Amino acid sequence: MPYGSFVNDIPSGVFLLIHVTAFAIGAGFAWTALGRGLTLLATSSGLFAAAELSYMTYHLDWTVFLFAHTISEVLDLSAFVCAFRALGEDGEEGPHA
Repeated sequence: MPYGSFVNDIPSGVFLLIHVTAFAIGAGFAWTALGRGLTLLATSSGLFAAAELSYMTYHLDWTVFLFAHTISEVLDLSAFVCAFRALGEDGEEGPHA
């Protein structure tokens, strides 16, 4: 058995709680960024929140792991791209503190 198989003994509800919490954080950051006019950062946080929703589909037995994981990774990568684009754009995303 590969290393880390002990994780299979953790109830699925624990992982669901982790993803719900991460979703709430991502959605909260998106809401805050939108309120400040930081659309790329809001998009980035929204994509992260969507990735967490995708992970949840596996823990709810709606999808298989590799499907949910692959979709989540694409969404997370897109979130990183948006976040770094937002860092590189001077003045286009509103005030920078």
